[in-house]
Amino acid sequence: MQATDGSRSDIRPARSVRAAVLTAVGEPLRLTRIELPDPGPGQVRVRLAAAGVCHSDLSLSNGTLLAPVPAVLGHEGAGTVVSVGEGVTGVRPGQKVVLNWAPACGDCPFCRLEEPWLCANANAATTTPYARTEEGQELYPALTAAAFAEETVVPERAVLPLPEGVPLTDAALLGCAVLTGYGAIRHSAKVRPGESVAVLGIGGVGLAVLQSARLAGAGQIVAVDISEEKEELARAAGATDFVVASEATSKEVKRLTGGLGADVAVECAGRAETIRAAWSSTRRGGRVTVVGIGGKDQRVSFSALEIFLSARTLSGCVYGNCDPSRDLPELAEHVRAGRLDLSALVTGHIGLEDIPEAFEAMLAGRGGRALVVFGDGEDGGGRN
Repeated sequence: MQATDGSRSDIRPARSVRAAVLTAVGEPLRLTRIELPDPGPGQVRVRLAAAGVCHSDLSLSNGTLLAPVPAVLGHEGAGTVVSVGEGVTGVRPGQKVVLNWAPACGDCPFCRLEEPWLCANANAATTTPYARTEEGQELYPALTAAAFAEETVVPERAVLPLPEGVPLTDAALLGCAVLTGYGAIRHSAKVRPGESVAVLGIGGVGLAVLQSARLAGAGQIVAVDISEEKEELARAAGATDFVVASEATSKEVKRLTGGLGADVAVECAGRAETIRAAWSSTRRGGRVTVVGIGGKDQRVSFSALEIFLSARTLSGCVYGNCDPSRDLPELAEHVRAGRLDLSALVTGHIGLEDIPEAFEAMLAGRGGRALVVFGDGEDGGGRN
C-alpha cells in the first residue's frame, strides 16, 4: 500500500471485532474491541462460530506456557472464511473451516521426517503482531489462532476445510481436544482391540481419549479423576470403570485390571503425581502416554531398577502426534457415522465474557469442555 507521503506502508484496512485479550501474564482477560486488518498475502480471515476453552489457554494466561503479550488467546475453533489474501488457493470465502493451531511448514527437519506435530516453525506466527487494540497497541495471536474473538486472521496453513456432515459449532473441538485425544490413542499409545486403558484426568481432552479408546476397541477403560462428579460424563464417553483419584489410584486401577495393571495409561492432567500414578497403574511392559502440559517445576522420579524391571514405555504426545490434514477426514467420518459424539464433550455453551469462569472451573476440576459460541453458532458472530 502506498502511503500519502509517498512512502511504503504495510498497514491494511481494519475492522473492529470483540475479543478477549490477555494484557499481561497473570492478569484477567479483558473483553474489548480490537482492530483486525484484512488478510495479507497467504492469509485467511475467519468469522468464528465457536471456540473451545482449553487448559493450554489457562497455561498461557498463568505463565506455564510462554507467549508474547498482549495477546488474544484461544486456539481451538471453527468458523467461516470471510476473505482471503493474495496467493491463497486452498480455501475460499464462505467455506467452513477448522483452525489448526500448529500448522506445519512442510520443510523443517521434523516435517521431512513426517512428524508434522513437531514442526519447528509451527508457531512462527505467534511472534508477529496481527492486530491492534483500539488504542493502537499491537496484539499477538496466541498459538497462531487467536480464537477468543469474533474473527481472526491466520496463515492459510492454519485452516483446514471442514468435511461435510459435521456441525460447525461442534467442529471447534476437532481443532485440539479431539485430534489430541484421538491421536493419543491411535498414534502414540497405539491401542489394540481388547487392551485395557486407564485415562487420568477427565476434562475435554480426557473425554476425547475415552471416546477414542472405545473406538479403538479397548476391552476395559478405567477413568480416573479428582472429582466423583465426572463419573457420569466418563461412562457416557466410554469408561467401563471410574476411580476417584487418591494416593491409592494405581492400586485401585491394578485391582480393577486383575492385579496386573492397564496395558495403556494416558495422562491428561500434566501433573507430576498424575504422571507417576499413570506409570504405576500400568502392567509390566505397559505403555504410558503423557498428553497433559505440566510446568517446568513438575518433577517426576523413577529409579533405575524399576525402569529396568517394569519394562514400561513412557512417551510424550504433542497434538496427538497427528497430521491434521490426514486425521481430520477420519474423525469427520466417525462423527457422521455416529461413532464419535462431539457434543458429549461439551459441558457448557458460554460467551466471551464467561471465559474467566471457565478457567476457574478448570482449576477446580469441574466439567468437561466449555465452548464459546458466537452469534447463532453456525455462521459466527463477527460484526463490524
